[in-house]
Order: sequence, then structure tokens, then C-alpha cells
Amino acid sequence: MYDDAVEDLIDELSRLPGIGPKGAQRITFWLLKRPATDAHRLAAAITAAKDRIGFCGQCWNISETDPCAHCEDPARRNGMVCVVEEPRDVIAMEKAGFRGRYHVLGGALNPLEGVGPEQLRIRELLARLDSESVTELIVCTNPNIEGDTTAMYLARQLEPLGVQVTRLASGLPVGGDLEYADELTLERALRNRRTLTP
Repeated sequence: MYDDAVEDLIDELSRLPGIGPKGAQRITFWLLKRPATDAHRLAAAITAAKDRIGFCGQCWNISETDPCAHCEDPARRNGMVCVVEEPRDVIAMEKAGFRGRYHVLGGALNPLEGVGPEQLRIRELLARLDSESVTELIVCTNPNIEGDTTAMYLARQLEPLGVQVTRLASGLPVGGDLEYADELTLERALRNRRTLTP
């Protein structure tokens, strides 16, 4: 339908998460309208990121250095490790004010997609518990079936080791209305209620 170069670009863009064929086509034609310097700058940024960014060998966050800046920071609280699914979750926890250590699993358990414990960095997490004297593991996986399954799996694995395993509370968002909340969100909010102190 289009020239080969255009079709190839559409095909490659449509492989990106959240971008279907129509979106890929729109991005392609937007890029083709832009000056060549814009496309070269985009291509250079992608190439540089792929060449320079790797994984920290300790926490498995993305980083240009190994160990990463978080793992090298002496001001961080030792003994407390926040377990997240993906590197982007580290940024969310940083914005929330967490100042302990991190461990990035690289996903969540999902047997239907072929993701079992072997595909996640659970072995590496267990190895860290011995070497770093971890006293609390905060499981910050997403509040969905896969995240909940991963959290329960980790709790079962860590129970015999005597490490306190906690999970982020979930419930109503700040500024939300009760009438618009779904039943599962309300049930979790009710279950995770806490004492109100004046």
C-alpha cells in the first residue's frame, strides 16, 4: 500500500506497547512531516539509550552505572527493601518519598503469559536478603490479579526466613467520590482501614 520504508516504519511502531496500526500510521506521517533533524534526534536518543542504559546488578533498576545511584547512596535506609514490578515504579515510589532500597522484579507472575517465578528476579531478591540484613520487604506490586499473586507468592517464600513482609494499602483515591468507586476498591479500602487520630 505504501512504499517499503513507510510500511517498515509503521510495522515497527505498531510493535510498541499501546500503539496499534492506526496509531503507528499517524506517528509515521507526523514524523515524515517533521524536519529530518527531528527524526535523526529521535533515532539518536533511542540508540544512545540502548547503548548506555543497562541494569543495576544489585537492584535491577535501569541505570547508566552499576551499581546505580540509589544503591550507592549512603543516605538511604538500609534493611528496608521496596519490591516493584518495573523500573518506572521506582520513580513513582521516589515521588511518594520512599528513601530505602529497591528491588525490581522485571514483571509480575502471569501463568497465562508464560511468566513464572523463573522469569522474574526472585532468586536475586532472596540472595539479597542474606547479604544485606533486610528486616522489612515492602511489596509494591500493582493492585491487580498478577500483582496480588506475586505479592502472595513472595510472602509465602519469605515467611520461613523471618523477614517482615508488608504490602501497600489500596483503596479510595484522594479526591474521589464514594459513589464512583467500584466494589473491589471499596472492599479493599474497608479492609485496610486504620484508626483515625486527631
